[in-house]
Amino acid sequence: MFLKEFEIRWNDLDANRHLANITYLSYASETRMAFLNHVGLSHKYLHDKSIGPVVFNEQLFYFKEVMPDDKIRVSFELAGMSEEGTFFSFEHNFYNSNGQNVARCEMMGAWMNLKTRKLSSLPKELLVDFSSSNKTIDFKTLTASDTRKHGKMPKNLK
Repeated sequence: MFLKEFEIRWNDLDANRHLANITYLSYASETRMAFLNHVGLSHKYLHDKSIGPVVFNEQLFYFKEVMPDDKIRVSFELAGMSEEGTFFSFEHNFYNSNGQNVARCEMMGAWMNLKTRKLSSLPKELLVDFSSSNKTIDFKTLTASDTRKHGKMPKNLK
């Protein structure tokens, strides 16, 4: 399992003096990017290929408070991916210094070509490494319809 450790900083807390929800999202994002770098998707590689990850949605589930002076370890697991690698779903679990699972973040996204601003598949040379990464027990092969599983659609102003 891929893990990244964080020390709780003063500005990571909210008014109730526990870990702020925005911090969970920040830690999950930092862990994702550390994992991507680990499998060869560095900032330089992404820049050279003109691709970038796009987040469609993130959902947080809280199990236990995280207080100051604790350390948090955040996991990365691949929860789903489309066959060509365009769409992906990641799961991040948050563990306190005692190893207790204190929260979970589930996110879904895709790769975007930064020149055309359209969704793109993952480059073939990285598809195998990325798809063979740590997977959740309930890993799923994703399709485009999975990206709308929550039934949320835009509501434009008149």
